[in-house]
Amino acid sequence: MKITILGAGSWGVALAKLLTCNRHEITMWSIDPEEVAMLTEYCEHKTKLPGVILPGTVHYTGDIATALAEPELVVMAVPSPFVRSTAKLAAPLVKDDTVIVSVSKGIEEESLKRLSVVIKEEIPGAKVAVLSGPSHAEEVGKCLGTTVVVGSESEDIAHMIQDTFMTDFFRVYTSPDMVGIELGGALKNVIALAAGIADGLGCGDNTKAALITRGIVEITNLGTKMGGHIETFTGLSGIGDLIVTCASRHSRNRRAGFLIGQGMSYHEAMNEVKMVVEGVYSAKAALTLAKQYGVTMPIVETVNQILFEGLTAQEALTSLMTRDKKAEVFGLSWNA
Repeated sequence: MKITILGAGSWGVALAKLLTCNRHEITMWSIDPEEVAMLTEYCEHKTKLPGVILPGTVHYTGDIATALAEPELVVMAVPSPFVRSTAKLAAPLVKDDTVIVSVSKGIEEESLKRLSVVIKEEIPGAKVAVLSGPSHAEEVGKCLGTTVVVGSESEDIAHMIQDTFMTDFFRVYTSPDMVGIELGGALKNVIALAAGIADGLGCGDNTKAALITRGIVEITNLGTKMGGHIETFTGLSGIGDLIVTCASRHSRNRRAGFLIGQGMSYHEAMNEVKMVVEGVYSAKAALTLAKQYGVTMPIVETVNQILFEGLTAQEALTSLMTRDKKAEVFGLSWNA
């Protein structure tokens, strides 16, 4: 297939490497001329994904009209804050019924909309699907075993994308639950900030396990209220992605949280990480959605207080640990 990848950051580059394994013809677009020049000269993103060398067959361009001249499939791989602006640029050039796979993770901060909805608003003639799961670019680029899930309203499109992406090291499952897949991928970044903050404070594995476990409860409670299915949140794009993002050395959200836990502001932490930290952008949206749907999300609320209200990391930990006593699971009854 002729596939265009919009966005040439670490994830876009890793997916280009993956898709060339299946002999697809890849064109990558970036709005950054320096990025295009670097990839053209070296076939490597030396700052965001060093060591992953792309085949010489991959084409690079800064001209979105050239990139979208004749693709059979489009992959939207720009960071979540830039999905709408990129979709606006692409809209006049995308033919009706073109399949667009959104691989970004986040919630649009102002509208509170999922990214597939944002793309569909700007390119109404497109058929939009999503791909998510525990899949750090650093490992996919090195062809290490990875498993993800693709969501689509159409079973045929989901199977087409499954066939397109699947290799002997990249396993793809299918699901009709686009809502759950996207919310799991977006909300886990906020919990990963909390896990990183705990690491920065010097907390142990017990603390991280607690944050992961209670974090997936918060994600599931909000996600099911918004129309996602509980099975999705116990799967790859839910608990799977949450575990890897909270624990991995590759996680930019955990890394930013670690720096915040050591005393940096979120601005300073993002500058140090040198990549978009999706959890910072999703934190406010997650808290606003929680209030709209009447869901209690103490970890998400505490992350917001640290990021935007001046609460220190140590104060936040104490606040979470000293909340009112409650049962772990509601609805269970005592036998005696």
